[in-house]
Amino acid sequence: MPHLGAHMSVAGGLHLAFDRLATVNGRALQIFTKNQRQWKESDLAPESVERFRQKWDDSGRIPVAAHDVYLINLAAPQSEIEVKSISAFAGELHRCAALGIPYLIMHPGAHMGEGVERGLERLVRNLDRAMEEARTDSVSVLIENTAGQGSSLGWSFEQIAFILSASRYGKTMGVCFDTSHAFAAGYDIAAQSAYRDTMKRFDEIIGLERLKFFHVNDSKKGLGSRVDRHEHIGKGEIGLEGFRLLLNDPRFKNHPMVLETPKGKDLAEDRENLAVLQSLMGKT
Repeated sequence: MPHLGAHMSVAGGLHLAFDRLATVNGRALQIFTKNQRQWKESDLAPESVERFRQKWDDSGRIPVAAHDVYLINLAAPQSEIEVKSISAFAGELHRCAALGIPYLIMHPGAHMGEGVERGLERLVRNLDRAMEEARTDSVSVLIENTAGQGSSLGWSFEQIAFILSASRYGKTMGVCFDTSHAFAAGYDIAAQSAYRDTMKRFDEIIGLERLKFFHVNDSKKGLGSRVDRHEHIGKGEIGLEGFRLLLNDPRFKNHPMVLETPKGKDLAEDRENLAVLQSLMGKT
């Protein structure tokens, strides 16, 4: 069965994300490895790395991924942002390697008015620069599909396929599939025939073997709205049926699937959403 979990805060220490996940009975984890609101970063202290690795061992080596910080835009036409983004993404790769995290999930960035084609070309060029600077082969970059809001790139399967094929490191990369983003971008997964057609298109354009991780979020906005707004499971426009289909798809029976839905400090919403997802499993 899929490994269900959530994105967790690392406030107070990276290792504490595992404790927070345990309180909601999660079995897959996503984190930021640094403050996601700041460019500033520092090297990980050896004791921080050791505590993280020990907690991971204690958890039974559940699936773990990191997400790059939202400030990064490798497609930015502004030279200052471009330079900062390359350096920051290389730093993300270094931290993942130090912690032993196998996946770094990234947003493809935004072209900021320069157009999709030029944006994608700049993204690939700068992504390759960052990966060359990082020089680590232990971390696989996962391109996350987006909702296509504003000038965001990566909302179509064709755009993601271009990134994977054009990058010098494309063969080492994969995809993180966000359910809310896909739906908002126009890929229907809410009913059986639509779900089947969407996954067929993904397989034909990208290849299901490249799909390594899921973000399971309902969508506040409708199909094709191109608006990125996450909602609690079953309370948005996708509805329970779409998640039932995904959770019981045998092709994804061993995949990590994490929540990125709104929550408070007590994590009650995560517990509720995970309980809803669990209740849908086995209902084919």
